[in-house]
Amino acid sequence: MTILNLVPREYQQRIFETAKSKNTLVVLPTGLGKTLIALLLAVERLKSFPAKKILFLAPTKPLAEQHYQYFQKNLPELFADLQLFTGSVPAEKRKKIYQTAEVIFSTPQCIANDLHQELYTSQDVALLVIDEAHRCLKNYDYTKVVAKYKQQAPIEQQRILGLTASPGTSSEIIKQICEHLSIQEIELRQRSSEDVRQYLHELDFQKIEVPFPKEFIELRVLLKRIFDSCVDKLRKSRFLHEPANKITLLKLQNRLAMQVQCRNFAAMHGMSLTAQAIKISHALELLETQTLSGLHTYLRGLQQQAIDKKSKAVQSLVKSSEFNACFISLEHLLTNKMEHPKVEELSSLIEKELQDNPKAKTIIFTQFRDTASLICHRLSIINNARPVIFVGQAKKTTKHGGVTGLSQKDQKRIIEQFKVGEVNILIATSIGEEGLDIPEVNAVFFYEPVPSAIRKIQRAGRTARLAPGKLFILITKDTKDEINHYASSARERKMYKTIQSVKEEMKDQKKNPTLNEFA
Repeated sequence: MTILNLVPREYQQRIFETAKSKNTLVVLPTGLGKTLIALLLAVERLKSFPAKKILFLAPTKPLAEQHYQYFQKNLPELFADLQLFTGSVPAEKRKKIYQTAEVIFSTPQCIANDLHQELYTSQDVALLVIDEAHRCLKNYDYTKVVAKYKQQAPIEQQRILGLTASPGTSSEIIKQICEHLSIQEIELRQRSSEDVRQYLHELDFQKIEVPFPKEFIELRVLLKRIFDSCVDKLRKSRFLHEPANKITLLKLQNRLAMQVQCRNFAAMHGMSLTAQAIKISHALELLETQTLSGLHTYLRGLQQQAIDKKSKAVQSLVKSSEFNACFISLEHLLTNKMEHPKVEELSSLIEKELQDNPKAKTIIFTQFRDTASLICHRLSIINNARPVIFVGQAKKTTKHGGVTGLSQKDQKRIIEQFKVGEVNILIATSIGEEGLDIPEVNAVFFYEPVPSAIRKIQRAGRTARLAPGKLFILITKDTKDEINHYASSARERKMYKTIQSVKEEMKDQKKNPTLNEFA
């Protein structure tokens, strides 16, 4: 029996041929058909092991459902018994269904819990598919399921397929993923790969630079003065030795917290200074890369925390003359209808897109819900613009429109509205980056660059797949935006080099088995 209506592309066929005989990690940009490779391999394994099962894991319920629907659509009706496992299906029912199911789609949490409680075993699994395989690290449920599979299924029956758009830039992390999945071969493709580029459409990339307004400089000077004062005191107290940034400060906070538990009073003072520095660092990020109204909401929140006596660090921060001067200047700018120039620049670009193509569909990515809310509010006045905010489930409130999180049901409804054109602009936080079945779009906008190569690749992969697409990255000059933009580009280049290097090491190890794996 053959798969209906599907002819694999050249690179998909090549990757499938590798995955037939080896545990394979597939690194392929978003939208280039990783699921079809999994489908081809699932069919091959069910033919080779007719009485066995396929287990297809994805990190979220909507993503597991998406893969389930893809298999349903593309397999002959009676080819296999397909089942979707979620936490809403009672455990006893899952146990019963598992006995007869042939292809099971689930989140790793659900399967890991069932295996731990011994509702069933993975000994009958002939193929384990791990989607978003870059998550297969540390104590994540993927690693628990894989460990059980390697322990329970006969070695000659085991086959693992890992799928990801980007496993990260660290050689250690990539090796760790490979080790957890017992990977024997890495199949790596980029948009520029010879057997891939013929299937792709042109991507028009534009870097849009906006100036950092002179009116904002006074606010930055005041906030920087507070930040530098805290950092200087931390250095004099010999708590901080590295460059001061969000990562080093968060690490320092953890170290000091352990010392505070041992009644170290100097560490308590250090904790307070570190907390203040972290909060001001965030305020600077909002000022430089986000919106003035978002900064205002954040500073107002700190003032309220001080009134509620939430922490001495916040009380000390809010009392400072620089904080109060900054807040007064900020309110003055907002009263005069001043906002971050990226908001107007983005609005102009969107307006032009819709004028050029009234049927255009667009995704705008941004880090923060407050920013998404303000953008949605601003774009809603543009003719023919039908924007909607697309965020995760966590309940949070924002200044504009009061977004308090979207349930998975709401997320599915919005994606359907986007597919049929009721909505033509999605303003998404990180929820829109990974996995979800968001249709092809004409243009992707980054409201701000992200330093992560993984997130950049996932965001950009939403366009230029089935038709020519555009990618716009908005960058505020002389700010953290510039640093993040160049960091993600450098990390993306490094990622492909690192994966290639690990791939070569694996080849060498095969040629000389006496070498320790990944030595």
